[in-house]
Amino acid sequence: MKMTLAMIVGTRDFFPAEPVLAARRSVLKLLAGMGVEVVILEEDATPMGAVETWEQAKQCAALFRAHRDRIDGILVVLPVFGPERAIADTIKLSELQVPILVQAYPDDPARLDVAHRGDAFCGKISVCNNLYQYGFPFSLTGMHTVDPGDESFLGDLRRFLGVCRVVRGLRRARIGAVGARPGIFNTVRYSEKLLQASGITVTTVDLSELFGAAGRLADSDPRGAERVEGIRAYIPAPQVPAAALTRMARLAIALDDWIAANELDAVAFQCWTSIQQNYGVNACTVLSMLSEKLVPAACEVDVTGVVAMYALQLASGRPSALVDWNNNYGAEPDRCILFHCGNWARSFVPEAHMANAEILATVLGQEATWGSVSGMAPAGPLTFARISTDDRRGCIKAYVGEGSFTADPLDTFGCRAVVEVPALQRLLRYICRNGFEHHAAVSASHVAAILAEAFEVYLGWELYYHNGEV
Repeated sequence: MKMTLAMIVGTRDFFPAEPVLAARRSVLKLLAGMGVEVVILEEDATPMGAVETWEQAKQCAALFRAHRDRIDGILVVLPVFGPERAIADTIKLSELQVPILVQAYPDDPARLDVAHRGDAFCGKISVCNNLYQYGFPFSLTGMHTVDPGDESFLGDLRRFLGVCRVVRGLRRARIGAVGARPGIFNTVRYSEKLLQASGITVTTVDLSELFGAAGRLADSDPRGAERVEGIRAYIPAPQVPAAALTRMARLAIALDDWIAANELDAVAFQCWTSIQQNYGVNACTVLSMLSEKLVPAACEVDVTGVVAMYALQLASGRPSALVDWNNNYGAEPDRCILFHCGNWARSFVPEAHMANAEILATVLGQEATWGSVSGMAPAGPLTFARISTDDRRGCIKAYVGEGSFTADPLDTFGCRAVVEVPALQRLLRYICRNGFEHHAAVSASHVAAILAEAFEVYLGWELYYHNGEV
């Protein structure tokens, strides 16, 4: 995903010009190397292309407004103390509502004479004070002052770009809710209105409409046979009847058409029991394939769960999955089993095969439950996240944290994993005491800090960051 930052370089006329110009060119070169486009005043538009005065703030803000549709975030670069008010005025006049990262250059203690000192250490505090006064949320570098050539600043930038992706994506997210939640499953109730207040739109469709669209697909339509072959190429299905694969293919086409018509970013699907009783398959493989191609798909109409999946995908650039915090792992207090029956993307279960949903088959019959994905997640990094609308308190709340998928043995069916989370028992107590669902979204990456910053600082959600801090 191509990213664009608006960049403000601050200066003061009583500081030397040379380091300001050098800083501007250095940061622009760094961003170009990362593939990031930059909207910035030309060098000759103002002295060194920097901002110091009210007139320059207006000029810079007008440039940003002209490119507002493509700007993902604002980078404030302070080679020297900087003009605290002019920077805040620029952002105010630009009317941008995007994440802001404030960077300040370090001084050399051996060169603090008038010709070489910059005092950006102090100036950063003043700029942040003004941003706070103006009501602008902002992000900080890991070190208070940092040279752009330092590896830690590259990490700051990568994390900030992730925050920008999450904030931009969620503020305009379009989520599909397919069918009614399972009748006996209060867990996944949620508030569309609270989500809408954060910019997240929910579009609904009845299962009957998809079943009808799938049923009207002509036998001569080449998409049907092509999709069957696509399913076979995606996951081994040696035991699955051909008729079941055909029904999955038709459902996948109908669902794809609805997603495209409504320009949806993610979907939450009613996966039991109507589809088995009235259509004759499980939707797991269809949902798995969507998640793998970066359209997160959750089961059990867990809309806020799929929002968390989408957030993880935005942060990491990789598929995400919805899981149950499902079982203890022996007497290990910091390990547990994640499970679903299962619709995880193949990225999580590379050795998977298609099976029938063994739990649902006990009451619905094997012939109606083909389509689940069965496989074990390999060892690797883990980020977990949950978003929930708290109707009793009128807010959106979330938790995030990190751990690892382990290589511990596990003999069962469905999509499953053994994970290790430091202080897991404390996390589980927090989940229970605060009314969170037993579902969580996971990513095979470490991106909790990105989500924490996006959720709490920019979206204003109530956050618990397990074993971390924003």
